[in-house]
Amino acid sequence: MHRVMKLLFIRHAQSTGNQEKRMQGHGDYALSSDGKQQAEKLAHSLLAEAWYPSHIYSSPLKRTAETTQILLDHFQTAPLPAAVSDLIDSAETADVLDEPRAIAVVYADELKEFQNGIFQGLTWAEAVSRYPDLCRALEASPDWIQIPGAETPQAARNRAHQFIQTLFEQHQNGDQIWIITHSWILQHLVAELMGCDRSWRLRANNTALFEFWIDQSRWHCSDQNRFNTDLWQVRRFNDCHHLKT
Repeated sequence: MHRVMKLLFIRHAQSTGNQEKRMQGHGDYALSSDGKQQAEKLAHSLLAEAWYPSHIYSSPLKRTAETTQILLDHFQTAPLPAAVSDLIDSAETADVLDEPRAIAVVYADELKEFQNGIFQGLTWAEAVSRYPDLCRALEASPDWIQIPGAETPQAARNRAHQFIQTLFEQHQNGDQIWIITHSWILQHLVAELMGCDRSWRLRANNTALFEFWIDQSRWHCSDQNRFNTDLWQVRRFNDCHHLKT
């Protein structure tokens, strides 16, 4: 396999808001004790695979930032294998391979969860109690109904588009990138990456992995290479095998 740009999208570990079945939105909920264990399991699994990132992007919300930090703590203290170093940085020399590697994290607002307006932090039962007419309308219709103060699906696709464009402008083949984010915006990010003209429901589990290998140098080709599946590969999708260990 020739050198490619590798993207690993990661949903954050379980938060206290997930446990309480709250519509978290931009609310800052910490990881639950189970969530911390999930992140630890994911870190051990990725280390066992030698899936070392050269770059990390994360949502700045607490549940995601804490997931990122747990992963980072494991990877910054682990020595970088020579074979991995060759993949992500050909200038790396053998005499520094046993040193902990500094991995910069960019906290990107484009990776935040759905801004859900007046529903932020509520359970559905609490929302029904406070906004019964709106909730009845939402339950009765499959069409999009604007929630006061919430962003629109178009706004979500716009920020997903902006983030994916940034990846391709700032990175190249050989880069190995983690994108640590949330379930709702993850749907739009994956749809944008795959060139879908609509967003699809993905029921991503906590710490689920979505991995794509892409020939960045040929990404903008307009010839038949667009249909050459050697150049664009889905390596895993909603993978949570690490939680079974």
